[in-house]
This record gives sequence, C-alpha cells and structure tokens, in this order.
Amino acid sequence: MQSLVSTEWLAQQLGAADLVLFDASWYMPADQRNAQALYRAAHLPGARFFDIDRIADTESTLPHMAPTAARFEHLVAALGVEDQSRVVFYDQQGIFSAPRGWWLMRLFGHERVAVLDGGLPKWQRERREVAVGEASPPTPGSFRAALNARYLRGLGDVRANLSQPRELVLDARSADRFFARVPEPRAGMRGGHIPGSRNVPYAELLANGETMLAPELLQRRFAAAGVDAGSAVVTSCGSGLTAAVLTLGLEVSGLPSGALYDGSWSEWGAREDTPVER
Repeated sequence: MQSLVSTEWLAQQLGAADLVLFDASWYMPADQRNAQALYRAAHLPGARFFDIDRIADTESTLPHMAPTAARFEHLVAALGVEDQSRVVFYDQQGIFSAPRGWWLMRLFGHERVAVLDGGLPKWQRERREVAVGEASPPTPGSFRAALNARYLRGLGDVRANLSQPRELVLDARSADRFFARVPEPRAGMRGGHIPGSRNVPYAELLANGETMLAPELLQRRFAAAGVDAGSAVVTSCGSGLTAAVLTLGLEVSGLPSGALYDGSWSEWGAREDTPVER
C-alpha cells in the first residue's frame, strides 16, 4: 500500500470491508478550533475520529507523546482496526496532522497505512459526498501492536548524536521559530534549534498548503538540506506532529524515511540542560 493516496483512489475504495478511515485532525491551541466538533459538522463517509491527544501517553507532561504498545493496541482495536486492515488518515487542513496517525501505525508495526493527499479540503472542493454527526460505533477489531523502534528517537538518542553525529536532524518548524526570530507558541520554551539541525518547514513540502509535492520536487527540497539516498534522518518539530509530514515526504520522495524525535522542541526547548543554537 502506498503511503500517500489520492481522493480518486479513496472514492473507489469507500465501503471496502478491510478499509478503515480516520479523521486525525488536530489544531494548535491558538487556533481555537475544535477538531471533533468540525468532524461532526463534515467528515468523509464512514470515517471515525482519531484523537491524537487521547491515543497517546496521557501521563506524560509533553503533548501527545507515543503511548505504550499495549495502550495503542487497545485503543486502535476499539476503533475497529484489524491486523489486515488498510488504514487511511486524513485531516481537515489538507496535510497537517494526518501524517502523525500514519507514523503511529507504522511505529506499532502496521504498514498497511496511508495519508489522503489533500485531505478534507480537496475532497470537498471536488464536491464529493460528506457525512455529518457521529459515526456509528465500530465493531472492535483484532489488532496486535509491536513497537518498531527504528522509527522512534528519544532525548538520549538526540543528545548522543551531538557528540557523534550519525543522523541528520530535520526541523519542520517555520524558519522564524527555527532561528528564534519569533517567540515559541508554548510558554516557557526557549527559541532556537538543536545544534547541527537543518530547517525544512513542513509547508515547503506542500502545494497550496494541501497536497504533497511531486517526488522529484521533494527530492530537490531535501537535497537542499543535505539529504540524499544514503542519509540517516531524524525529523523534529514543535511537538512531534508536523515532523511526521517530513517523514511522509521522505517516504514519498523515495528517500529513507528515518525516525522521528517524539519529544521534539516541546522537550528540548523546555529543558535547561540541552544546548540550543539560534
């Protein structure tokens, strides 16, 4: 299954017994938008809501950190996912938070997963059918999760990489945040970036903020950041969300998708013992 699917493909697959469709929308607090309320107002037929803040480690002080395999297994099975399901994520902004769901499924061993290119905006612009209200309760699935650790990096991994660089860290935040030209949106965060990291704002991988660029254009953008077919890459952002857009972009471009630093700047920028470049 390809990691990025078109609205045309999905329209032909709707209703298939093995297809599970998720709205994985999430908004920054400053946006003051309720993703679940907007889901009830309009969602793709048959889609269920994938709550990124709930399908997470809710005991962590950091936002939506990856849960344990047992918690992920329990919550995703309750949403109707089977071991053989084809799972497609979309979001209400085009491509913003849906890749986080895609990355989580891969992190826990499920490779039959994709992101809808263009998400809800493209679907609606094409005048395709939408549903309203709550989805009918799903029949729980039989799903087994197994952590695929090669897709994940933690604080210790990124620290160790400073002294013995083996992986290139790509930061998906805006250039203004990366270079500390504007304050961080979360209180208590220092400005700047992880020493040695490169800035690839996630929006630069998208056309009109909605659809992923063609593979050759993605390769060109990543090459400008020093990425080639032999690179080992770790993606990062503010809270591990849009880092997954970079991870997806690497996959679509044919480059090694690498790993994701889950704590991202919410962890690194809040500590006093982590070095920062500006």
